[in-house]
Amino acid sequence: MKVISKEEEAAHYGVVLRGGLVGGSAGLALGLGGVMLASRRYPAFRSLTLPFRTFLVTSTATFGAIVNAERRSTAFQRANDPGHGYQDEAQRAARLARENDPAYRRLARWGRDNRYGIVFASWLASMAVALAVVGRAPISTAQKLVQARVYAQGLTLAVLVASAAFEASDANRGSGRWETVMVLDPSDPEHKHLIEKRVHKEQYEGQDLWRDMVEAEERRLAAKKQPGIAPTRSTVRRRRRRRRQQQQQQQQQ
Repeated sequence: MKVISKEEEAAHYGVVLRGGLVGGSAGLALGLGGVMLASRRYPAFRSLTLPFRTFLVTSTATFGAIVNAERRSTAFQRANDPGHGYQDEAQRAARLARENDPAYRRLARWGRDNRYGIVFASWLASMAVALAVVGRAPISTAQKLVQARVYAQGLTLAVLVASAAFEASDANRGSGRWETVMVLDPSDPEHKHLIEKRVHKEQYEGQDLWRDMVEAEERRLAAKKQPGIAPTRSTVRRRRRRRRQQQQQQQQQ
């Protein structure tokens, strides 16, 4: 558990408060401008009640405040976290594999990782398109909303089916927890041969740090047991330092 001081807590509160004010102000301006523009342009929107239009404005402001405050809070925590930016062996291998992937694979991975955001955005976009299509029909506002919702639900259902297919594929392959990547063969002295390696996909930063520490300790113990293996540079430096200390002690005596 990380214990923070009163100064850090006050600084974090100030950053979050300023982020919420900025995001809320931007959301309020955006929501108010959108409601005013829609009221001037669309007769169906003008028929909405004043409390409902007020709700649209306030909800946009609230959404902007929450999102920006959360972003500022995350940025503050990362800036004050000394372990931020650390990449363990699994992360480095996965990053190298992603950099070598073609564009269509990167696009497919982006869609798979952001599937739920795409579903929500597609619902909003389909509602807007459906309202624009049925907006000129000679029917009442309630009927227009019903038709627009039906169209939006149809498109959203198709996107949900696609996201469910991605989810089932990930579950069958286990890619939600593990990834198979191509890494350099450690036994190859020229570092040209690639081999497949199954690495754990971290759910949060530094999750596999203990794995790297255990593997490094196991390699160190194995190197001690096997004779004839050249020592590392750090080992050589430690041995030289010890010899110098012993020589200095002998000279003092």
